[in-house]
Amino acid sequence: MSRIGRQIITIPENVTVKSENSLVTVTGPKGVLTYNLPVKIEISVENNQLKVTRLAEDKQTRSNHGSVRAHLNNMIKGVVDFWVKELEIRGTGYKASVADNKLTVLAGYIHPVYIIAPEGITISVAEESKVTVSGCDREVVGQVASNIRKIRTPEPYKGKGIRYKDEFIKLKAGKTAKA
Repeated sequence: MSRIGRQIITIPENVTVKSENSLVTVTGPKGVLTYNLPVKIEISVENNQLKVTRLAEDKQTRSNHGSVRAHLNNMIKGVVDFWVKELEIRGTGYKASVADNKLTVLAGYIHPVYIIAPEGITISVAEESKVTVSGCDREVVGQVASNIRKIRTPEPYKGKGIRYKDEFIKLKAGKTAKA
């Protein structure tokens, strides 16, 4: 039995979970998320508790069990409090700005790079070098943050580029002059 899959999820008071056929809908104060259950996985909601069970013991179903429970738990947390990813931009002349849902990043290229936020995702820029991505869906928040980071990944000699807030980049020593 999956250690993660058999854990029971407690549902907060202001969140509702509905299951129709294989579609699970989680509704909360911050949004609505849906998830398609894989075959041979079933959920039951009783007394504000959600339990994920598997109907078979084949390898694919066993591997889906814990993943489904983790996805549902992340959805429930996301509709109560937004998932947040923070990024830092380091480098001379590197900066970001946001207008509506369009992020503009100047990261050393001859042209600005634009990223349009998907529906349900909010991108904000506190300073020119601090970008925050937030939203209900943890996967989408992480993917958008990853796409922003891919614009200019941190290089290992000076550390210039876009990185996550607490990310550590190990710097390499440069060439030394031979005397």
